[in-house]
Amino acid sequence: MDAAERQYETQLCQRIYERLNVDQRTALEALLNPVALTETEKKTPEGAGPRASLLHSLRTNSEKRGVESVSEQIEKLRLLRGQKLPEKLFDGVAPHFLTRYRERASTASPSHFRPQAPEVRLTLLSAFCVARMTELTDALVTHLMDMVHHIHVKAERRVERTFVAEFRRVHNKNTVLRQLLEAALGNPDGTVREVIFPVVGEQVLQDLLREYKEKGNFREQVHTVVRGTYRSHYRRMIPWLLTELEFRSNNSHHQPVIDALGLLKRYVDSSARIYPPEETIPVGGVIDRNLRDLILETGPDGGTRVNRVNYELCVLSALRDALRSREIWVVGAAQYRDPDQDLPQDFETQKASYFLALGQPQEAEVFVQGLDQRLRDALLMLHDGLPRNKDVQVVERDDGRFVLTPLTPQPEPPFYDTLKSEVGRQFWNTLLLDVLVEADQRAGITPHFKSFLTRENMGKGDLQQRLLLSLYGLGTNTGLKRVAAGQDGVGYADLKYVRRHYIHPAALRAANAAVVNATLAARRPDIWGEGTTCCASDAKKYPAWDGNLRTQRSIRYGGDGVMIYWHVERRASCIYSSLKSCSSSEVAAMIEGVLRHCTTLNVEKNYVDTHGQSEPGFAFTHLLGFKLMPRLADIAHQRLYLPTMAFAAQVPALSPVLAQRAIRWDLIRQQYEPMIKYTTALRLGLADPESILLRFTRANAQHPTYAALCELGKVLRTIFVCEYLHRREVRREIHEGLNVIET
Repeated sequence: MDAAERQYETQLCQRIYERLNVDQRTALEALLNPVALTETEKKTPEGAGPRASLLHSLRTNSEKRGVESVSEQIEKLRLLRGQKLPEKLFDGVAPHFLTRYRERASTASPSHFRPQAPEVRLTLLSAFCVARMTELTDALVTHLMDMVHHIHVKAERRVERTFVAEFRRVHNKNTVLRQLLEAALGNPDGTVREVIFPVVGEQVLQDLLREYKEKGNFREQVHTVVRGTYRSHYRRMIPWLLTELEFRSNNSHHQPVIDALGLLKRYVDSSARIYPPEETIPVGGVIDRNLRDLILETGPDGGTRVNRVNYELCVLSALRDALRSREIWVVGAAQYRDPDQDLPQDFETQKASYFLALGQPQEAEVFVQGLDQRLRDALLMLHDGLPRNKDVQVVERDDGRFVLTPLTPQPEPPFYDTLKSEVGRQFWNTLLLDVLVEADQRAGITPHFKSFLTRENMGKGDLQQRLLLSLYGLGTNTGLKRVAAGQDGVGYADLKYVRRHYIHPAALRAANAAVVNATLAARRPDIWGEGTTCCASDAKKYPAWDGNLRTQRSIRYGGDGVMIYWHVERRASCIYSSLKSCSSSEVAAMIEGVLRHCTTLNVEKNYVDTHGQSEPGFAFTHLLGFKLMPRLADIAHQRLYLPTMAFAAQVPALSPVLAQRAIRWDLIRQQYEPMIKYTTALRLGLADPESILLRFTRANAQHPTYAALCELGKVLRTIFVCEYLHRREVRREIHEGLNVIET
């Protein structure tokens, strides 16, 4: 197997080498040369030291988002595009091979490249350049979206603080108004200065007038602050981004935004403040209706004119919304690429096998009939069981709601305290490093950590020791330097080398899966019970430096940080974890963990809290073949959807909590195949779940597949709510599963 792989790689490197012309080979070789000294550096003593190569400078990421960071990334992107590599250089190459070559090029120094054969060296450098161009393109789009969001949020907070300060300036407004009315009515013939000012005070009246003038002016003030921030600082980014990024759309509804971007690009070098009257300016779909009176100005001749700065802000806001829903995509990007590439391209020819793999019928009518019957049965079950269900009531107050009695706490298991004491007595002095070594002996952790390099000169025993020490230092946050200080014969440089060349996310996931599989296999059914097919998932926010490109301000928890999303089976073994930004979708993270956990656990149920579910989430989990079971914080205000409005006569006791319309089955029938197509893309890993689910948000409500997913989600959520309210054991099961992960 290894010999065949080496032969394939040799042939691949030769094929890539032959696709490069002489100029491209020379440009790639130049990446290994030291960076030239600037005139200032030549005059400093430090300029005589060793110089980093161009390759090293291309590897680094900008430390913080902002104009300077965008400028650095633009320069790197231009340098990479200056290599002028063929567009389809790696066509037909498996993605994991491209990733492997990119990692090898990212960890090797120029001295490691030079002894290699030209075919291998240039293939590695080409793979790095191709992958790095994609990464930088994604990063620039993310910077653009964050910039638009940041200046709007910052402006709103600033205006809110101003409003609060103005509101607090005048205290006891009701008392002031009463005194003013009493003075006016007590002496209606007197002057204001003689009657009103002595009672209320001129300054108080001026403050009141200023407050009432500004009370309805929030939108205008926010726009003014946004305009000032953008014009004085962030506007410098726009010419670079419009020049280096190419935006496209497959939806004619968003074509005005593409046309508006073209308009902005034509006037990049212009100093005009107002667009010329003869210029065609897209308005519909670009300028929000609530802002048109602010953006569209009236000129001296009575015509309409458009200020460039105001219009650019509207275009960028519309662009951000379209990029988030993937209706506008960017050429050369991965995260923001053409959404049609996320779907299986052979769906029409392999349709039968894809339906079979998902376990769904190929006929839409069969699918709809099965759901229709399940919905009817669930509604009748809840309705008929209400008289005997002492925990649930349906009341008419607050426009109809459920009243649910909380579950009573369960008693602790017998001998629980005794078992904890015995474990503490026997293992009180066990070191975590010893536990890690024991896990490696039993489950085989270290064999999953393989270098991207072609040759390994380190002995197996030395590699195993350094891997375990590195994992211990990273996992406990002790740090490699402190771990190395306590070990003889192992230095900090040795652990740093292992960390750079052997420890990567794919290896960590494989090692975690090996530990989980060994744990599941070692459990005795007479102690642990029968094997489980359930897991719970939840997120936790951790503080992080601004240098981490995933760092965001958390709306729910406050502060800057990142989010770790965990999947834990019911016996407390973590089967999957992922690093996410605080604004990322928990529904997407939940689906990703169930599909990619790579352990022997067959997940049939997944417990989540309110943030881990949505209507598209219910739809996708059903089509993927597992059951979503959320603990709904707003269970009291849930609405039940009927199969037909005539069915309401069969469930009169539920009338206060019924939705105002029935399920639109025709929409589900029409979009059944597109829903299966997107679900297949999730199952096959053709795109990140986050990227696919971004298309199906309220910002893209006109998408027909999104509307169908919402209808399907309404059906499944109604069925779940009926089961949740009717069966106490279902509620207890969900609470038990979530208590494990929260503990």
